[in-house]
Amino acid sequence: MSSDNQAHPVIAWHQVPNALSIARIVAAPLLVGLALTRGEVTYTWLLVAALASDIADGMIARSFHWQSAFGAKLDSVGDVLLLVAVLFGVWSFHPEVFYDHWPALALFLGAGLLEYVLALFRYGQLSSFHTWLSKVAGFLLVLFVVLLFVDGFVPWLLHLAIGLSVLASIEEYLLIAALPQWRANVRGIWWLWRERAEAQE
Repeated sequence: MSSDNQAHPVIAWHQVPNALSIARIVAAPLLVGLALTRGEVTYTWLLVAALASDIADGMIARSFHWQSAFGAKLDSVGDVLLLVAVLFGVWSFHPEVFYDHWPALALFLGAGLLEYVLALFRYGQLSSFHTWLSKVAGFLLVLFVVLLFVDGFVPWLLHLAIGLSVLASIEEYLLIAALPQWRANVRGIWWLWRERAEAQE
């Protein structure tokens, strides 16, 4: 009995990153509902919490070596749903961002959608590469969105985040072409090439 009781907390702690991803998945429809009802203050605070969970789950999983294929897939689903909720919220509360910067946003969405399509065609699921470049681009997008709702619009930050996001998508196209089998948490194309070069030595 005592050994079983001692094992449960360990199992629970290992599930913290997945629990944060699930919380983000649940938050996405709530955010859409708040945008529809014009609850901007509540939307903003829930959005900040959801975006913080997106950063926290990856950091916790990497720090404690709790990364898993299931966790990577769950995180990707949460990212996609949260992105939809964010775009809907920006459209609802700050439509001028879409009106004034639609070419950049169209490029961002097109590049991302193409990566999803290629991954689904290649692997039958989202890529879940979580490259370093995509992490940097995602952090800048998070910073832009938080500042937009809390402080105001920062145009240069939007364009920087979109530029890096497009580069991250291009890198993921290369990874999809280079990896015939699905593989989660690939740091980037350079690391993959180095890994293969070391394997041949």
